[in-house]
Formats: sequence, structure tokens, C-alpha cells
Amino acid sequence: MFEKIKELLVNDLQINPDDIKPEAELVNDLGINSLELADLILLCEEKYGIEIKDDDIHKFITVGDVVAYLEENK
Repeated sequence: MFEKIKELLVNDLQINPDDIKPEAELVNDLGINSLELADLILLCEEKYGIEIKDDDIHKFITVGDVVAYLEENK
């Protein structure tokens, strides 16, 4: 799952692949802004056929958080 999220971040949000690690923070380390985070959420929802609740978005601090959430909810 990590590799799939990494691929999304690289291909769709143009994040440097060398910066993407499970412990990398989406905002502080990867420079993702709120609009890009919304894009990431939508991409994940479309790709994995799930709905990510607005209340859960605040849980997405690191790349690993996104991976864990998707693994639990797909």
C-alpha cells in the first residue's frame, strides 16, 4: 500500500520520490497544502472505492497515517 500511495504522491502531486517515507509529514516534510491534501483524499477515494469522512482527514499527518487508514478501511 505504501508504494501505491507513493506513486499517487509522485504522479499526481509531483512530490519528489526521495522525500516520501512512511514517517514523512504531509505538510511539514512534503509541503502539501490543504488543496493538495483534498486532491489526495479524492484520489484515494476514487482509486480504492471508499469514502473518507471529513472527521478522519485530521488523522492524516504522515504518509504512514494515510497508508494505515487505507489498509484499515479498504
